[in-house]
Amino acid sequence: MSGKKKRLARLLVHQTVSLSIGASLVMTPLTAFAAAPSAASKSTSTYSAKQVHNNSAERISQTGDRYVQASALQVGESRLLTRKEIRKEWDGIDPDYVPDKAVEAVKAALPQQDYEQLFPYRLGSPEWHKAAKGKDYYNVNQTDYFSYDNLIQAVAEVANIKYKVVSRVGDLNAQEIYRLDKDARAETLVSRSANFNSEINRKRNVVVHIVDYGSFLKEGTKKDRKRELAALLANLSHETGGGWDTAPGGPLRWGLFWNENIAGRTGKNNSSFVDPNSSELYPGYKDKRYYGRGPIMLSWNFNYGLFSSVIYGDKEVLLKNPEIVAADGKVGFMTAILFWMTPQAPKPSAHDVMVGKWKPTKELTAKGLNSPGFGITIMVLNGLEANLGETEGSPVKRRAGHYRDITTKMGIDVSNEKLDTLGMQPF
Repeated sequence: MSGKKKRLARLLVHQTVSLSIGASLVMTPLTAFAAAPSAASKSTSTYSAKQVHNNSAERISQTGDRYVQASALQVGESRLLTRKEIRKEWDGIDPDYVPDKAVEAVKAALPQQDYEQLFPYRLGSPEWHKAAKGKDYYNVNQTDYFSYDNLIQAVAEVANIKYKVVSRVGDLNAQEIYRLDKDARAETLVSRSANFNSEINRKRNVVVHIVDYGSFLKEGTKKDRKRELAALLANLSHETGGGWDTAPGGPLRWGLFWNENIAGRTGKNNSSFVDPNSSELYPGYKDKRYYGRGPIMLSWNFNYGLFSSVIYGDKEVLLKNPEIVAADGKVGFMTAILFWMTPQAPKPSAHDVMVGKWKPTKELTAKGLNSPGFGITIMVLNGLEANLGETEGSPVKRRAGHYRDITTKMGIDVSNEKLDTLGMQPF
């Protein structure tokens, strides 16, 4: 593995903790972000950078000091960029990765009628209301949280966002994270680790990695794009599933049934889910609890704060109102897509796995992580499900079942794809 690739593999280390209904995704925050940010230079001159390799958004600045001069923003502040600045600092805006194109991609991969047939018992649907009526969790006012329209709106909104992580070479936990609103051409500094501009780090080069969320369902072949949407929905369906073996219509029809961790919602697990190491940057608020909500069961203060920063450009929105994730299906789907698209060191993004951009190293191949496809996405999402086949009681059986079900509806053959995690070890 080259030095450049090692640096890239360790980027984007904010990780989502998902304490789901069916499984637990156990991950940790980046502790470097727990300390208060330091002040930056007031100069706004751009840093000089060079492309590292083709078809990549990874770059290395020529000098660390020159980059310091580019970091005039304080955490939470924004600035408007010219088109020239966007080209130089954000690799421009790809016309194929805009919201309208993103919506077209979803509709082409899975029309609304097919989606609703796959998930008739999704939370808030007419069938959900019939099944849930009289139960202790029933809410007569529950709207169609996992509606096709909410999925479409979520895809459109994330397509307007680019995400950039800047890390110091030699101390890759020294980071800045930025958000770009493409339409407004507004750049926001989401976070800065306390040591990013320390005396020693100011002299170090930086590595830059950019994620364009508009590339969701827009890379790879047409089959790859359908497989990607199927893989996302299959994993979400397992995490939120409410079915059982003899459930009406079969267990796979009950995907997307829940959107809150049951133990968190009922108070059986009364933890606030506030991590002390990240609470200075992402403070938990009094009487607010950051248990699992939404399609990926977004958990912990640092994840609510980070995802809020990416979605709204303001960390306070979801920190002060974590309930939004469970109340607004569009926001819920946005958290899922952001998680799906963003690498988590040392893991690749599930997106890159499904569209063929991820290439396993010798080290990963030795762990059995050498068959790009649905099985690898399970390992990206939940390493606790390593080395599992589609046996009775295995969570992999339900995930793979949903994937086959959705891809069959899409009219694509995945019979040659490895769908389980047998022989795989965690990343």
